[in-house]
Order: sequence, then structure tokens, then C-alpha cells
Amino acid sequence: MESSNLVRVFAVASGRVQGVGFRYFVQSSALKHSVTGWVKNMNDGAVEMELQGTETNVHRLLAVIEKGNMFCRVDRLELKTLEIHLKENEFKIAH
Repeated sequence: MESSNLVRVFAVASGRVQGVGFRYFVQSSALKHSVTGWVKNMNDGAVEMELQGTETNVHRLLAVIEKGNMFCRVDRLELKTLEIHLKENEFKIAH
């Protein structure tokens, strides 16, 4: 994949995002959208993540994350653009 087609975004989600399977929801959604990166619970109740893929796939994934599911609810999603990690090839749940 051409690096010029890639974007990487740091995101912080707040709302009902811990203790409801949110990290696994993000991971499975990322895999469906061919997005790499990681997701991690924070001590303040938020969840932070880095998402990397084509601009289209990352934006589609962010829309899925914002929508949530029957268990989780995202009230706020803060985004920041980051540098690409060319050698990254998986999406993991960080601890």
C-alpha cells in the first residue's frame, strides 16, 4: 500500500466505553475495515487509540466507533493526526 494513501489518527473516546467490551468492538471493527493500530483503556475512564489505514477506511471506522453499539456509547471523540508507522501490520488491544 502506498504510504501517501495512508492516514494515522490518535483518538480519545469518552462516554460508556469501559467495562462494556468497547476495546474488542474497536478491534473487530478495525479488522473489518483493514485498519491497523491499537486501543487502550485510560485511568480516567476514557479509551485512547491510534488508527491507521486508507483515509476512507479510517473515516468509516471512526463513524462506526462514534455510532457505538447496544453496549457502548461514545459521547465525545477527540482526534489528532499523527505520523504514519509504515511497518505496522496489526491491530492490538494494549494493556
